[in-house]
Amino acid sequence: MTDDTNPMQAAGESLKGFLAMQGEAIREMMGAKGLEPLMSQGMDTSEVAEWAATGAQLQQLWLDFAAHQATRAASKVATGASPIDPAQWLVISQSMLGQLPKGMFEASAKLAQDQMQLWSGVMQSFAAGALGGQAAEAPDAAALPRSDRRFADPAWREHPAFLLLHQTYLMLADHFRQAVKGMEGLDPLKRQQLEFAVGALAEAMSPDNFLALNPVVLKRTMETKGANLVRGMQHLINDLKRGQLTHTDPEAFKLGENLAASPGKVVYETPLYQLIQYTPSTEDVLEVPLVIFPPWINRFYILDLTPKKSFIKWAVDQGISVFVVSWKSADASMADVVWDDYIRAQIEAIDHVRARLDVPAVHTIGYCVAGTTLAATLAVLARRGEADKVKSATFFTAQVDFERAGDLKHFIDEGQLDMIGQLSPQGYLDGRYLAATFNALRGRDLIWNYVVNNYLLGEDYPAFDLLHWNGDVTNLPAKWHNAYLRDLYRDNKLVVPDALEADGTPIDLTQVATPSFVQAGREDHIAPAESVWRITRHFTGPMEFLLAGSGHIAGVVNPPAAGKYQYWVGDSAAPSLKDFVAGATEHPGSWWPHWLEWLHRQSDTRVPAQGKRVPGGKGDKIIEDAPGRYVKTR
Repeated sequence: MTDDTNPMQAAGESLKGFLAMQGEAIREMMGAKGLEPLMSQGMDTSEVAEWAATGAQLQQLWLDFAAHQATRAASKVATGASPIDPAQWLVISQSMLGQLPKGMFEASAKLAQDQMQLWSGVMQSFAAGALGGQAAEAPDAAALPRSDRRFADPAWREHPAFLLLHQTYLMLADHFRQAVKGMEGLDPLKRQQLEFAVGALAEAMSPDNFLALNPVVLKRTMETKGANLVRGMQHLINDLKRGQLTHTDPEAFKLGENLAASPGKVVYETPLYQLIQYTPSTEDVLEVPLVIFPPWINRFYILDLTPKKSFIKWAVDQGISVFVVSWKSADASMADVVWDDYIRAQIEAIDHVRARLDVPAVHTIGYCVAGTTLAATLAVLARRGEADKVKSATFFTAQVDFERAGDLKHFIDEGQLDMIGQLSPQGYLDGRYLAATFNALRGRDLIWNYVVNNYLLGEDYPAFDLLHWNGDVTNLPAKWHNAYLRDLYRDNKLVVPDALEADGTPIDLTQVATPSFVQAGREDHIAPAESVWRITRHFTGPMEFLLAGSGHIAGVVNPPAAGKYQYWVGDSAAPSLKDFVAGATEHPGSWWPHWLEWLHRQSDTRVPAQGKRVPGGKGDKIIEDAPGRYVKTR
């Protein structure tokens, strides 16, 4: 990579080349030259005709796509839009590879020795059977030097070439990772970045991702006479056209019908958000209503998936008056939106609910980035002498101290920040880029698994509500996003008293005395539990910390009826997360009922569910039915 090469373009070209290579490989395999071996093997005319028909389909699909891309590129250039496509950026982590020290991957004596041992071991294993006059049996998986679930199919062990291929790959990937760990003179952050980049590269280069190197795919191709490649080509082309990986059946879910279907009304609206009030399902409700602030980097219905998984429906059924903010996906009209606007929006939503129901205070929940913002909102209200507007605050996987913010920090060096700025010429960042970043954090599960299953094996997509939500991306205001990454992730200013301000008011988290409930996910790779825990160092009010099993999403969306996972409670004043865990008590299942008990301890007064507690009643002016139109805006 040259000094003036844009890392985004380098990463983009890398994946673009990979996908194009897969398409061309499929097309060439099924073209006239690819069919010649079938004729030479004596295949009858009807079978060859089936293969030829498959090849013709693949050829036409690829030609149609090439024409589509040419027309699309010309249109973008004509309108002055960026020709860069988010589909070319699914492995953004590769842009860091240009920073790797030269000679890092040079062969060492140990590597050469390991290669020889592996080669001789594989050959001896197969040669033993051949010399005995018997067909060599594939070695047992447990007997191999290295194992990986990507190569669990027996086809990877039945032929010495594929056995040697995948074992060599695993050996090299391990060698590269160890090379980074053994490098001297690196500061800890740089070492973490290199480890992440090498890991991402290793996952991308896995032989199971390539048509000609994957025996499982080759076997499927022969069995189906190439039909899997036709289906896979269509999946690939559809994803290239939309600029985003598909993870689930796009036709399986519809908002307002089988997702985000809890009954309610949009009762207030601004250019930045809609406020939804949900219809009560109990005769009386808690007097203090609940206002939920979901993250605007995703759609709010992560908390309102299917009825069995919906936190919103569950909370309503417990007798809580629930309000939820549905943020608008950014467009050019939001080019000047900054963090102050989101903090003002939270305060405005709180005040609107207080006025609508004629109550002095509300409970609040902030999820992820909206939880970070809620912390700032509470600090602003405290500085203004208005802290009593919020009865309690609950934080779902929300960070305020970003010193140990996890893998996302690998994307926050100056070069990455400049690159992100170049992707927002119209004042907003296309949500597909952010989705690509989160996918890259779990590349094996969220990128390459789908390359193999859906592009190469031609399998259909499952109907999975969580993955549908995950792919329903939102755009972000560029000014807010850039400042958020610089001020919080990079410079960690939120925990420095008065280092930041919002709407003219300095932010000091130590002034927050609001009773708080903090939930973290034990396996969270986006907001690591250690990072979330640090909120306990900065707030000064009563606090309960809870550690949930699983990660950023499943650790939150864990309904009691599912009977899954577990959670830990203990001494929230412990000096460290390690000490908390050491003294904590484990409980099976969902943590939602535990949170509900805590909420009741803050205020347990109940009132009849009537009047404006029921949105859309007589004389109540509403805007539209839930889930509203903002959540459907792309």
